[in-house]
Amino acid sequence: MNQDIKVYVRLLAYLKPYWGIALFVLLGFTMNAATEVSVAKLLKYIIDAIESGNRENLNWFPALIVLLMFFRGLGLFLGGYFTAVISRRLVFSIRQEVYAKLLRLPAQYYLDNSSGHITAKLMYNVEQLTAASSESLKTLIKEGFIVIGLLSYLLYTNWRLTLCIIVFIPLIGILVRIAATRMRKLSIQVQDTMGDVNHVVQETVNGNAIVKSFTGESFEKQRFYQSSEENLRRGLKMVVVQNINSPVVQLILSCAMALILWIALRPQILGDTTAGEFVAYITAAGLISRPVKNLTDINEKLQRGLAAAHSVFELLDLAEEQNQGQLQPTLKGAIRFEQVNLRYSDGTHAIQDFSLNIAAGKTIALVGRSGAGKTSLVNMLPRFQELDSGQLYFDDIAVQEIELSSLRSQIAMVNQQVILFNRSVRDNIAYGQLQTASDEQVIAAAKAAYAHDFIMALPQGYDTVLGAQGLSLSGGQRQRLAIARAILKDAPILILDEATSALDNESEYFIQQAFDDAMQGRTTIVIAHRLSTVENADLIVVMDKGQIIEQGTHAELIAQHGMYYQLHQRNFEDN
Repeated sequence: MNQDIKVYVRLLAYLKPYWGIALFVLLGFTMNAATEVSVAKLLKYIIDAIESGNRENLNWFPALIVLLMFFRGLGLFLGGYFTAVISRRLVFSIRQEVYAKLLRLPAQYYLDNSSGHITAKLMYNVEQLTAASSESLKTLIKEGFIVIGLLSYLLYTNWRLTLCIIVFIPLIGILVRIAATRMRKLSIQVQDTMGDVNHVVQETVNGNAIVKSFTGESFEKQRFYQSSEENLRRGLKMVVVQNINSPVVQLILSCAMALILWIALRPQILGDTTAGEFVAYITAAGLISRPVKNLTDINEKLQRGLAAAHSVFELLDLAEEQNQGQLQPTLKGAIRFEQVNLRYSDGTHAIQDFSLNIAAGKTIALVGRSGAGKTSLVNMLPRFQELDSGQLYFDDIAVQEIELSSLRSQIAMVNQQVILFNRSVRDNIAYGQLQTASDEQVIAAAKAAYAHDFIMALPQGYDTVLGAQGLSLSGGQRQRLAIARAILKDAPILILDEATSALDNESEYFIQQAFDDAMQGRTTIVIAHRLSTVENADLIVVMDKGQIIEQGTHAELIAQHGMYYQLHQRNFEDN
């Protein structure tokens, strides 16, 4: 419970900037509550006037009724509209904060969580926060003011009878508490199953070519059906709890009303009460049941919102990438590994006691079977993976002492899996820190990557929007765009992780020429299985199970007749 209060207070802190707008909400719902009480009071005057035969004021009553409805409508509009303004702004600001946080989280978070569940937190869970904040507060203020107004009127009119209603409040409180526990559990389950639904959709959209080529449509439909059905079941259970809660509360209130009527109709209780006062009292007591029911309905919104708040704040409180480095050196490209170890969260020992000295401007080739740790090793350079022990140096500066953005801006990577964005060709090549590059520089990089010709053949050339993942392009074309991006970056350290695996022989020949030029004067680390660069590298490092098995030039390693020789004989096809 204490944890819930802390989370709720933290959530309400996001509403502080909107206190000015909240004044209009208070004004609107105060006007609405005042009209509710006024209805009971007006009934008293009408009945008393009829009973006394005083017709003089009756002509004003129709106008008063219209006036009351006008102010009630105006109050509801002000309260409802400005609550919605606060609600939408709240979602906007928290969603921006969550998205910014996602950009600062370490790579491990994305390995541990599916993209569907991450997206669900950003889109669905953040939306649910309004249920615990603005929506609940709207109901609390609107219905709370009405309950306070009606109870005050009832206490003023006959405080003894009103105690009959107040006696039942603890019973309602117990009922609400029981329902809250159940609804919280179901809310968490609904959010989790929404993540499952999202995950299935994203996998199907991203892998639509595989789905179609293996005729997996019926399987994916079944998978989506099962995830959606589970989400539906949890949602309906919440509806059951909510809809049982409300009638039971109304039944308790009707018992209170029955007791009031039974007592009120005793002659000794009525005494000299006028018919108008009696009807007004009973009307006010009857009117109180609807806002009390609505107040108990807050429970469902509150539990739904608090479950989402726990989820969102848990993400916001996650440890970010460590960036305590203050230095922003211009790197020359010397890299030194000293007894480096890397373990993944599942216990896999990816890199073991790895030591290697790479001189600036040299080309290093990493070879070995699949799973040898080559990609894990290069991922430590831009700190996508944090080493567990040992040390990594750039130009004799420990990697942790270099400011993260400065470090990454000086490392260019071309991966086997190319990532392209739903933007123009130019924007994909001149991405991020490169967006200020001139058209001439972009074209020069594309020509160097043997991409200019196919780009010019596209409908709008460099202004062609590629669509999601650039799937309209061939694998080789997409890879050449990634290579153009790396060439344009012109960084002192270049990492090529199977960079030409998707290229045909002709393209690879031209790319090789581009790489030979690009490698001049910069440190290059190559992971490849059929590039001639491997043979021409200054140093070839053979890896297995995260360790160095052999190292040397091509000629030296061939002469050793070790693992490199075996891989070379099989043309590295096992890599």
